[in-house]
Amino acid sequence: MTEERKILKATHFGKLSLGEKELTCAVLEDGSRVISRSAVFKAFGRTKRGRKKGEIRVANMPELPSFIDANNLTDYIEGEVKDLLFNPVVYKAQNGRIVDGYNAELVPLMCDVYLSARMDGVLTKQQENLAIASEVLVRSLSKLGIVALVDEATGYQEERDRSELQKLLSKYISKELLPWTKRFPDEFYQELFRLRGWDYPTPSGQRPGIVGYYTNKYVYDHLPPGVKEELQKNNPTLSPGRRKWKHHQFLTVDIGNAHLEKHLLKVITLMQASESWDEFKRKFNRVFGVMEQMELDLEKKV
Repeated sequence: MTEERKILKATHFGKLSLGEKELTCAVLEDGSRVISRSAVFKAFGRTKRGRKKGEIRVANMPELPSFIDANNLTDYIEGEVKDLLFNPVVYKAQNGRIVDGYNAELVPLMCDVYLSARMDGVLTKQQENLAIASEVLVRSLSKLGIVALVDEATGYQEERDRSELQKLLSKYISKELLPWTKRFPDEFYQELFRLRGWDYPTPSGQRPGIVGYYTNKYVYDHLPPGVKEELQKNNPTLSPGRRKWKHHQFLTVDIGNAHLEKHLLKVITLMQASESWDEFKRKFNRVFGVMEQMELDLEKKV
C-alpha cells in the first residue's frame, strides 16, 4: 500500500512575472518553492486537455502530464526533469483549496527540453511554439534565479533571510556561556602595541580603550554578518568600554571559536609582516577585501 503524502500548506503566495505572463506561485511550509499546474500550462501556452479513459500517449512513461506527453520528447525527459515531472506537489492554498503543482525549477528544465529538441530538429510544426515560449522564459529566468524570483513574488524573501540568519547564528552562538579560556594570543597585543608605538605591557597593565575598537574592527567585524551584533546583544556593555564577559565566551567551540582562532592567526601574521600601522592596514584591507576609507584617528583621544 502506497503511503499517502502529507499535503503541505502554502505560507506565501504571489504572481511570478515572466515575459508577458503572470504565473501563480507559492512557498510551502517546508520552504519548497512551487508553481501551480495550471501555471505550467500557461507558461508554455498550452491548453489543458483530458485523456480518454485508459489512454496512454507515451507507452513507457504513462505518468507524464499532458503538457509534455509527446513521443518525440521522451529522449529528453531524464534526470532531474523526469524526477520533477513524476513527483508533482499537492498543496493547500490560502483559501484552503487543494492545488496541484510542481517544484518551480521544472520550468527552466522544461525549457531545456524544448530547446534541445528543436536544436536536434525533432519538433513537429505544432510544437515550434513551445520552443519560442521557452526562449521567452529563458530570457526571464535562469535555473539558479527561479528560487529568488518566487521568493520576491511571494514576499518570502525577508522571512528566508531571517531564517538563514538564525541557522547561521545557531552554528556560531553557544546556547550556554562558556567558561573563560584564553582565545587571543599575547602576540596579537604585542604586535598591535608595536605597530601603534606603545609600550607593552603598560605600567598599569591596562590596555588603552581603543584596543576594544581595534578588536572589533579587525576581528569580530570579520565573522559572518550578524554574528557580532548577536554577541553584542548577548553581552551588552555595563559601562563605556566594559562588558561582563568576553565575546568569545558566547561562541560555539567547534565553529564560532574555531573561526575566530583561524582569523586571529591571519591577522597576527599580517601584523608581523608589517613595519608600520599604515602598512598593516593596507595589507589587511587587501587580504580581506576592505574598501580603503578615511579613518578617524581615535587613538588621539586615548
